[in-house]
Amino acid sequence: MESKLSIEARRFKKIREEQHHTQQSFAELLKIGATTADIERGKTKISGKIVMELLKQFSINPLWLFGESYTKVVNINGGDVSPKVITLDVNQNDTIALVNQKAAAGYPHNIQDVEWYETLPAFNIPLPQYRNATYRGFQVEGDSMLPNIRPNEWVLGKAVPNVSEASDSKIYIVVLNDSVLVKKLQKVPNSPEKVRLISLNQEYIPIEVEVKNIQELWLVNSKLTFGIDEPNESSLLRELQQSMEELKGQINNLNT
Repeated sequence: MESKLSIEARRFKKIREEQHHTQQSFAELLKIGATTADIERGKTKISGKIVMELLKQFSINPLWLFGESYTKVVNINGGDVSPKVITLDVNQNDTIALVNQKAAAGYPHNIQDVEWYETLPAFNIPLPQYRNATYRGFQVEGDSMLPNIRPNEWVLGKAVPNVSEASDSKIYIVVLNDSVLVKKLQKVPNSPEKVRLISLNQEYIPIEVEVKNIQELWLVNSKLTFGIDEPNESSLLRELQQSMEELKGQINNLNT
């Protein structure tokens, strides 16, 4: 009996079960009556209203539902990850707001709060690399991006309007619903609804996130670092030169 059912009836039932709903509770959620039993038995066709609700509430691809696509989930927002608030100076020019580690914890929840942004320090960089785009600075927490980016350094990111414009293997500031991450981004083949976030530190395993859970995306183009260490080669060279001078002095003493 199950094999004779239409693919949309079987997939409709699969969605309900994955969402842990009874036939009655699922019907109430979709606003289609008392139960979904007739749909799952193939006695009632899936209406356009049901297709719309499945798309709106669970991002279910209508083409997948009817067996015309392998992509089950689509992002109805089109991958829009543009900044929710733009910070400006008194002359209405874009400024670079700085989000430190403490502020980053609250950033996803205040992402549309204009007054919250006013509490952040902001500045301008009069260089051509920072013109004609919106930039934001975030302080890095943790060691997942070693050796390229160290803990407590600042990365400056250029706003990306849409996930489709993101490039593989570049480093991004990814603002999720509950966190801010600095990772290398990689698109998942045949799964446009997902991206893979990769740490440079190999001790951290890659993670996959749903595109619909990304609120903002910033392409890292520079960083601010403090307490620059002298290269090891330079230190060794100076030590070698000092040893040579000491050796020359000892030889001179022997000759006198």
